[in-house]
Amino acid sequence: MRDVYFLVLPHLLALDLTGPAEVFALSGAFRLHYIGPEKETVTSIGLTVGNIEPLPETLPVGSILVLPGMADSSRQLDNLPARAAQQWLHDNRRRIWAQEWILVCVCSGALLAGRAGLLDGYRCTTHHDVLERLRQQAPAALIKDNRIFVEDRGIFTSAGITAGIDLALYLVGQLVDQQQAIAVAREMVVFFRRGGDDPQLSPWLRYRNHMHPAVHRAQDMMAHEPEAKWPLEQLARQVFLSSRHLTRLFRLHTGLSVREYHEQLKLAVAEQRLQQGMGAEKSALAAGFSSSRQLRRAQSRLNPLVTENNHTH
Repeated sequence: MRDVYFLVLPHLLALDLTGPAEVFALSGAFRLHYIGPEKETVTSIGLTVGNIEPLPETLPVGSILVLPGMADSSRQLDNLPARAAQQWLHDNRRRIWAQEWILVCVCSGALLAGRAGLLDGYRCTTHHDVLERLRQQAPAALIKDNRIFVEDRGIFTSAGITAGIDLALYLVGQLVDQQQAIAVAREMVVFFRRGGDDPQLSPWLRYRNHMHPAVHRAQDMMAHEPEAKWPLEQLARQVFLSSRHLTRLFRLHTGLSVREYHEQLKLAVAEQRLQQGMGAEKSALAAGFSSSRQLRRAQSRLNPLVTENNHTH
């Protein structure tokens, strides 16, 4: 069995800890340990974590070290326990660079690793809200925007909160086997297991940074059944607008046409089905495409649409 060590600091985000821990525990292939500068600490939701082991001088070769994020990393990374953890990481950086350990940073855990100098010259990511701070605090890091997780030479960094579950499932798939990862995902009712190249802001969250209620209603209906046809006339009728008016409003508030937005939803469903092991033709049909050929054509149109959109944050 492989050992997993969670570095527990005050005010850590509870799900950054418990989400990956449940994945590793359910797989049955890992031993879990909780280490930190203090014997017990309070998480972001007021839950106290106790029986925390002291920071060891080192970890066994092959261990996984998980750095969860913190509720307010702009302040809490400067407290004494965080500084002690940062120094411990810095002292062990050569072991991490030599890939004696696997380093896993969830959310703003990447900031702690960056401050310790661990990410210099490494491709990495973090939650979209703290990307700019990571750039400031780890200027030598090669930071990737809008990724669920990034892997580079044994260092894994992920976006916020639930992305830690995605990354833990990926590690189970890599270190144990894919069927075990799928079984754990099913047990946790994680219906769609995202990959590292998936954007942090999926089509279900993107293009929603506006206040127009009719456009939101149209988006909600398409998101509820992305595999449906959704002719423009039908959609407009259900939000009490003319087709022409809905078309104009949709473009104004999202930067996309109705068809382009619907296609992105269908693409997301198809990609998720493919990641679950479904064949290309079945994935395409499940997402509402007429064939895998039509799916491939839609995929070839996706990147220009994403890069031209100005509403994503």
